[in-house]
Amino acid sequence: MESLYKRVKRYLTFATGLFECIGFAGVVFGWASLVFVLKIEEYFSDLCVPLHNASDPGVRNGTVGCKLQDERLALVFTLASFAFNVSAFASGILFDYLGTTVTRVLAISLYTTGMLMIAFSTAASAGILFPALLLIAVGGISLLITNIQVGNLFGTKRSTVITLYNGAVGSSSAVFLLVKILYEAGLSLMSMFLFISSLSSIQILRTIFLLPRTHIPYPLPEGYTYGVSCEKIALEAFSLEDVTASQRQSHHGGDATEGEEELRRAKMEGDRGERLEMAEGNRDEEQEGTEMSDGVNPQPNGTEDSENIEEEIPSFRSCIFSKIFLTHLLWFSVMLLRHYLFIGTLNPMLNLLASGDSEQVSRITNAFAFIQLFAIFCAPWNGLLMDWQKRRNKPADVVSGNPGVISQLPPSRSAAPSQRLADMKLVVLSLAITVTLGVLFSICAAIPVLQVQYLTFVLQLFNTAFMFGGYTTFIAITFPPCHFGKIYGLGRAITAFVTLLQYPCFALVQGPLQDNPLYLNIGFIVLVSLTYVHPINVYLHCRWQTQQRGAVTPSRDALPGLGQQDNQPERSLQVIQKATTHKHNSKNVIVTDARLRNALCTS
Repeated sequence: MESLYKRVKRYLTFATGLFECIGFAGVVFGWASLVFVLKIEEYFSDLCVPLHNASDPGVRNGTVGCKLQDERLALVFTLASFAFNVSAFASGILFDYLGTTVTRVLAISLYTTGMLMIAFSTAASAGILFPALLLIAVGGISLLITNIQVGNLFGTKRSTVITLYNGAVGSSSAVFLLVKILYEAGLSLMSMFLFISSLSSIQILRTIFLLPRTHIPYPLPEGYTYGVSCEKIALEAFSLEDVTASQRQSHHGGDATEGEEELRRAKMEGDRGERLEMAEGNRDEEQEGTEMSDGVNPQPNGTEDSENIEEEIPSFRSCIFSKIFLTHLLWFSVMLLRHYLFIGTLNPMLNLLASGDSEQVSRITNAFAFIQLFAIFCAPWNGLLMDWQKRRNKPADVVSGNPGVISQLPPSRSAAPSQRLADMKLVVLSLAITVTLGVLFSICAAIPVLQVQYLTFVLQLFNTAFMFGGYTTFIAITFPPCHFGKIYGLGRAITAFVTLLQYPCFALVQGPLQDNPLYLNIGFIVLVSLTYVHPINVYLHCRWQTQQRGAVTPSRDALPGLGQQDNQPERSLQVIQKATTHKHNSKNVIVTDARLRNALCTS
C-alpha cells in the first residue's frame, strides 16, 4: 500500500511538472504575441527606413512595419523553432546517458540566459533576439524531455500524463500573451523578463527534491523512491555516523588491538565464504527443481534466457530504419511545418485581412493566444482515448483471441510483445483523428475571411494538442524504453530540417504570390492529407504481426491450458521421460527434445 507521503510527493511531482511545461517548455510558440510588442519597440525598424511614408500611420506606430521587418522577425521564429526540434536529439542522448539532473541543470542555464538576453536587449541591439530565442528553445525542449518520464509514475494513466504535458507545452504561448497584456498596461519588457528569469529557482528546487538523478523506470518497481527526502538524509547521516565510529575505533586504538582486528577480519572472511556456499547450494536446488519441471512447463534459464531477452530488444538502428518510424516522421514533419508556418505568418496574415487596422489585429492576436491556453485541456483527450481503449481491450484478446493460451507464457516472452502490439493497435485511431483535424485546420486557414479565423484557431489548437501528444506517446509505446530519448530526439531533429522550409514559404508568399497565400494553403491541404499513410501503415503492421503470432501459436486442443485436465496422459509421460537428467556440479541444463520445448515456450 502506497504511503501518504509517497502519494503526495508523486502528485506534487506531476503538478510542478505541469506548471513547468506551461511556463517554460514551449514559450517560443507565443511568438505571435511577442512580435506585436517587438514591432512597437521598433525592433528591426531600421530595415524600414527607406520605405517610410508620412501618409501611412501604420509604419510610424510600428504595428504594421514593412516586408523586410516581417521577414527578419519571421526568420527569428524559424531558427528558434528549428533549434527547438534539432536540439532534441542531443538532449535525448544527454538524458539517456547522463540522466535527469545533468540534463536539467544545462537546460535551466540555457533558458535563464536566453531570458536575461531579451531583458537587456533594445531596438539598437535587436540582433540579440536570434541567440536569445535559440537558447530559450533549446532549454525548453530539454525540460520537456526530462518531464515525459513522470508519466511512468502513474501506471495505466501513463498516456494521459504524457499527452497532458505535451498539451501544456502548447499552452506555453500564454506566457508571451501575458507579456503583451502587461506591456500594454505599462510594464517594461526588462522588468517582466527579469521576473521570468528569477522563476528558474523553482526549477532548481524541483530538480533536487522531486526528480530522480537518473531516470524513472517503467514499469515502476515496488518501493521505488526518487529525489532528496528527509528519510534519505536521515539514513545517510546514520550511515555516515556508523562508519565514522567504526573507523575511529579501528584507527585510534579503542578496545581493539591489531590481533583482534586480524581475528575479526578472518571471521568476516569465513562468514562470507559460508554465505557463498549456502547461496550456491540454494541455486543448485532451485536449478534441480526447475529441471524436473521443465518437461511439463519449460522455462528459459541461464544463458538461454539472456539471449531471449536480447533478441526481444531491437537495436537503435533497426528502430530508426523501420517503416513505422519513417511514416511517423512523415506524419509529424508535414503537420509540424504547417503548424509553424501558421504561427510565423499569423501577424502578416492578420494585417492583410484586417487592412492594417492595428486595433483589430491586436484583438484577434489576443484571441489566438487566449485559445492556446486551452491546449492543456484538449491534449488529455488523446491520452484518455488511448487509455480507455487499453482498459477495454486486453492484450490477450488483441493478439490471439485466446486468453487461455497467453496466460501460459512466461512474462519475458509474452507480456512485453503482446502489450506493445496491443498499444500500437490502439494508437491508430488517435493518429487518424490527428490527420483529420489537420486537414480541417488547413481548409479553414485557406479561407480569406477574418471571422473564419476564430474557427481556424480552435481547429489548430486541437490539431496541435493531438499532434505533439500523439508523437511522443507513439514513440513511448512502439519502441523500447532504453532508446526513447534517442529516437524521440532524432525524430524532432529530422523534422527540424523540414520546418526550415517555412521561411522559403513565407518569402514565396511575400514575393511571387504577392501576399496571397491561397495557392500555398491549397498545397498544404494536399500534403496534410497524404499523412493518412501513417495510421494506415501502423494498422497494416499490427494486423501482419497478429497473423504472424497466430500462425505460430498452437491450438488450444493441441496444448491444454493451465488448470485444465489433459485428456492424453501418454503425452505427459513422454514429456517426463524426455526431460534430461542434470549434473549437480554443473550450471548448464540439457534439454533433449528441443522441438517440444520451443513449442511450449512460444505458445
